[in-house]
Amino acid sequence: MAMAVNEIEAMIKAALPDAIVTIEDLAGDGDHYAARVVSAAFRGKSRVQQHQIVYAALQGRMGGALHALALQTSAP
Repeated sequence: MAMAVNEIEAMIKAALPDAIVTIEDLAGDGDHYAARVVSAAFRGKSRVQQHQIVYAALQGRMGGALHALALQTSAP
């Protein structure tokens, strides 16, 4: 079962309360998303570490309920 945009956003914001999250459904199928996440928690972290923080926020749903997520992260 695919994840809804609001569910993805809520999970990211639960882990990163200051995050500005923008999500786009790339294919209109509820299965392929692009997300931009801006959070102070990313300051001083490598891009890989930033992405790991977001993946951890999604609690193992990447590759399962959330099939594809193109991710852009940055600090404010």
